[in-house]
Amino acid sequence: MRKFASVKMAGGLLELRDLTADDVPAIVDYWVHSPTEFLDAMGVDLARLGSSKQIHERFATAIPTGDFGQSRMAFGIWLNEEFVGYTLLNRYSDEVNYSHWHIVDANLRAKGISTALYPWRLKTFFEVTPISRLIHQTRTSNLGVNRMLDKFVPVAESVYVEKPDGVGIPGDFNHRYVRREDVPKIFARARDLGILTQAEIVEAKLI
Repeated sequence: MRKFASVKMAGGLLELRDLTADDVPAIVDYWVHSPTEFLDAMGVDLARLGSSKQIHERFATAIPTGDFGQSRMAFGIWLNEEFVGYTLLNRYSDEVNYSHWHIVDANLRAKGISTALYPWRLKTFFEVTPISRLIHQTRTSNLGVNRMLDKFVPVAESVYVEKPDGVGIPGDFNHRYVRREDVPKIFARARDLGILTQAEIVEAKLI
């Protein structure tokens, strides 16, 4: 299991690691047992989400293998040695690739975890794959996620999407684009926001 980031934040030590088979049941529980109103607010299509078995199979095949050609790969988010979330990369081509992230512990949402890990997530995606561009596709009604991304990447377009990436229903989405060469700029932005120090940027050995 590889570790891609170790970030100190107010709540403790935050880490980004390869997803493992031991993490998958917590992801299944998150999707199966989250309140209906929470799933509705995210715009989840229950038919596309599927059964517990189907969810398990999807994430089992997203465990990183080290293969540059792997089309789906997921990474675990850990806080103080507890699995608290994950991020998923869906790859389709050099230019068309989507990322998703979820904090599975409801008590830790809106606590700054996504912001603290955002530059490291991007660095990881571009390091472990040969992709040139990543697309953030976020529902316009998801104010929290959009506020976080606004700190780093502007909205390129807002469009209606009939079949969004992942398990969402059709709707209005913001699209933001991040290219490989943008990663150092995003780390610099994180430094300017006080999220990272210059020493941490140097330690990151940006690609």
